[in-house]
Amino acid sequence: MGDPAGIGPEIIAKAWARRQEARLSPFFAAGDARAIKQVWDGPIVPITAPGDTEAVFDEALPVLTVENAGAIVPGRPDLDGARCALHALELTTGLTRSGAAGALVTGPVSKAQMYQIGFTYPGQTEFVAERVGVAASATVMMLAGPTLRVVPVTTHVPLERVAGLLTTALLIAKARVTARALVRDFGIASPRLAFAGLNPHAGEQGAIGRQEIDVIIPAVEALQAEGIDATGPMAADTMFHARARATYDAAICCYHDQALVPLKTLHFDEGVNITLGLPIVRTSPDHGTAFGIAGQDRAEPGAMIAAIRLAAEAARRRADAAQSA
Repeated sequence: MGDPAGIGPEIIAKAWARRQEARLSPFFAAGDARAIKQVWDGPIVPITAPGDTEAVFDEALPVLTVENAGAIVPGRPDLDGARCALHALELTTGLTRSGAAGALVTGPVSKAQMYQIGFTYPGQTEFVAERVGVAASATVMMLAGPTLRVVPVTTHVPLERVAGLLTTALLIAKARVTARALVRDFGIASPRLAFAGLNPHAGEQGAIGRQEIDVIIPAVEALQAEGIDATGPMAADTMFHARARATYDAAICCYHDQALVPLKTLHFDEGVNITLGLPIVRTSPDHGTAFGIAGQDRAEPGAMIAAIRLAAEAARRRADAAQSA
């Protein structure tokens, strides 16, 4: 559920309410069932194991209660709620890793509250990666919408540090993980990757910066030599319109906003964060806890619905591939 005082409980409940029109596979929520009851008057049924989900899913939202989250007040996060969110994340990561659950969809949490209870990771991604035995540096954050997928090579760092962090080796590593995931999780047999330039107009052949010449082009050429369909660097101001998007399956971007501005502009209510490079499928809605509207029946569940659907599709593809191997 994520933080029980955020909009996670509401958008999970609304996703279940739209399960038929959204064609969602059976799913269960994990956390404190009271968080959902406070914001929704629909049917809820407690379960004790993931295997109970399918039998009740058509009639009620299955909820696996992790622990009591204390006095839950929508919009007012506290440490009890953060503990419940962390323990739910720990439990569901383990269930997914063991195969008891097919995929993990993480609701939004308050990192400020999590840090106060001893959480030492930059975010849920790094926590999940460690729990499944993967170095966080080996994972890739992809944001996916109906018509655009983007990968920011650098994420939550100051813009002034981006140029110094970009290396040919880093670009190649992120692109390899992305290409494999497009095959494995998205069912794209021959993925096409487009690299965005760092500088305006992709550097104009070195006139506005040399990162394209010294860093990005060598990465593109190395990937091409490996048989990966990679192109670029492309000018970032002209690579996100409809005709340009039709020429690639994922855009490899140099920094956070270069990737997320076009994605959120096009698909604000449908954006999904999927962590590539893990042995499990993990997605999340591409938004935060929205404490300011929690408990007011104003939260839009589109991104949660998209995250659940993408998780199920990716898990199904992996299962099919394992059976045919």
